[in-house]
Amino acid sequence: MRILIADDHAVVRHGLKQILADEYKKATFGEARNAQEALNKVWKETWDVVILDITMPGRSGLEVLREIKKSSPRLPVLVLSMHPENQFAVRVLKRGASGYMTKESAPEELVGAMKKVLAGGRYVSTGLAEKLASYLSADTQKPPQELLSDREFQVLRLIASGKIVSEIAKELSLSVKTISTYRTRILEKMGMKNNAELMHYAIQHQLVE
Repeated sequence: MRILIADDHAVVRHGLKQILADEYKKATFGEARNAQEALNKVWKETWDVVILDITMPGRSGLEVLREIKKSSPRLPVLVLSMHPENQFAVRVLKRGASGYMTKESAPEELVGAMKKVLAGGRYVSTGLAEKLASYLSADTQKPPQELLSDREFQVLRLIASGKIVSEIAKELSLSVKTISTYRTRILEKMGMKNNAELMHYAIQHQLVE
């Protein structure tokens, strides 16, 4: 079995390898420190499963997930993130991830999740399963942030974290004009007037730490 671990923290990669090596004695591991490394390894090599951190240097984890599913639609991707489930879980599962776990999860939960996704299933925690059931209910109005594209959602989180347009542009390697356009779209889609309202909403709904 070949397992690719994509995370920008060496300690995390090492810990995941130790946990999984105990369970999968014959597994071989690959490592990626950033988004581009992860994509290059997926494009050039064959893997049985990818463990993907949603927040790495370079392109966003959501973009990486989309590219992986485009090139290898049947490759299971287990997203392991420091962000609470309500920030990213529904979004990554809709984009084709086989599961979502927070980094606070116990080692045995990781092994259980791996077994499930390798068998072709999807892994979600009990709490997340309840959220998904509510989300999929026809009578439930979708939260405003679900109207945003992945890039718009990324920009929303950066605005809500207190960064100004020029800082966001630099971080995402985009022009200030492009970020301003995203900001305008976000405000329109969410029915808000300014950054203060966006920040209040993001904090209230735990979209940022």
